[in-house]
Amino acid sequence: MADALPAALQRPEPSFGEASRLDDWLANLPAEGVRDMCAWEQFCRFAREPERRKVGVDARIAIGGTAYQVEPDMAGETVVLLWGLFDDEMYVEFDAEKFGPYRPVSGPVPLHRYRAFKRGKADERADRIRALADQLDLPISALAGSDMRLSPSATAISLPHQPFDAEAHEYHFVSVIAAKLAIADDLAQPLAKIAPADRAFIDQVLGETLTRSVVLARIRDYFRNKKTGGEHAS
Repeated sequence: MADALPAALQRPEPSFGEASRLDDWLANLPAEGVRDMCAWEQFCRFAREPERRKVGVDARIAIGGTAYQVEPDMAGETVVLLWGLFDDEMYVEFDAEKFGPYRPVSGPVPLHRYRAFKRGKADERADRIRALADQLDLPISALAGSDMRLSPSATAISLPHQPFDAEAHEYHFVSVIAAKLAIADDLAQPLAKIAPADRAFIDQVLGETLTRSVVLARIRDYFRNKKTGGEHAS
């Protein structure tokens, strides 16, 4: 039946063992290479939503029935929580500085907290045989007996990579108005009450970028330096 079909329509019979799934994956890689993933910390930061909270007199913050102990200087003060969906640790912004990480001191036990099983003598022996085989460049069968089960070693493959562009995934304000509202909330005063030169600097920053982290960093640095200069002048 297959001989009656044209050569272009004939499908070769699958040959098991000649090409693995890894070989097929490598043969179909894009020319620009594999796109790298961001770091776990960066991934967690994408899901964080800053929230202003007041710290208790005992320097603790309760979130969902779980208490976190922060610095004693923050007791009774209002701070910005850097907390997200994938975080089991909490960071805090206070006086334009980042503190943390803070871990739960009471409340429910966090997820993914398990004790690892102690490695036995068979596992330790398998690791030694694997290391010796790699060092001597010998197959495992030459060193291990028939009762030894070892997983195949990972083959080092050099692949092209695309670096992860963290700047492109940073949180950006949707508009200049939204950015000004966030700046006013961060400064704890309406922008209409600040000096015209200060408003001009804010407009200049927002004309260059709407990236939240960059905008707030430049605004805080500007007013911090201005305050320090005014104190020295007085």
